[in-house]
Amino acid sequence: MLIGLGVIGAVLLVFIISIISIYNSIIRLSNGYKNSFSQIDVQLQRRFELIPNLVETAKKYMSHEKETLEAVINARNNAMKSTSSLSRDPSDVSSIKEFNQAEGVLNQSMGKFMALFENYPDLKASTTMNSLMEELTSTENKVAFARQSYNDHIMHYNNGIQEFPNNIIAGIFNFNHVPQLEIENVEMRKAVKVEF
Repeated sequence: MLIGLGVIGAVLLVFIISIISIYNSIIRLSNGYKNSFSQIDVQLQRRFELIPNLVETAKKYMSHEKETLEAVINARNNAMKSTSSLSRDPSDVSSIKEFNQAEGVLNQSMGKFMALFENYPDLKASTTMNSLMEELTSTENKVAFARQSYNDHIMHYNNGIQEFPNNIIAGIFNFNHVPQLEIENVEMRKAVKVEF
């Protein structure tokens, strides 16, 4: 009888340790994607700081393109707002959708801005504008790498909560699937092209 209780106790101990181990692995995966989003947030904030400087510099040369310049600033402000909302909870599905849409609109308006930029030789020759464009290009590359890293972390997290027996523990503790960051409109998937 004492041996039977010892075996039951050992099995119960292994079971409890397994649950704790699975729970902790899901927590690590969750913290990984949240940290990864914070890296995107840092790069996006840098981009949000650069855009008004670009627009201000361009205003001197593109005074009759006011509508496009305003569209860029409005898209930037909406993207900033959606980023702030998403950074509070990177697993919120509606915030992710709002973020994806706002980023797509910003990319589209920046694309229009870049197309107009090509038509202004004086603006293209401006050292301030060239410096800002180089910084924007560098920042856009960093955003792309950070987004890729984030999506990789999301994939590992989603796999982690869907695998058996992790899916049971994930269900008990309400760990839910998190969508990746994607640009929904195919036209908006094109990266902002910065040329000199």
